Amino acid sequence: MNITINDASYTFSAPQSLDAIPQALSLPAEELALAVNQHIIYRSQWADTLLKDGDHIDAFTVVAGG
Repeated sequence: MNITINDASYTFSAPQSLDAIPQALSLPAEELALAVNQHIIYRSQWADTLLKDGDHIDAFTVVAGG
């Protein structure tokens, strides 16, 4: 299964849920916001969101400030 994360190609041998993405990027989940095909997915839905071949993921680092 091939997906694109922030314009970089990744290959997974089996279907993955969205909660596998932080590990693939070597980043803590708490620091990320994720969008699949330009739709933000709430963290509470990551485990239930199955990725499909060709999906495009945008991973954003969450920054607090004011």
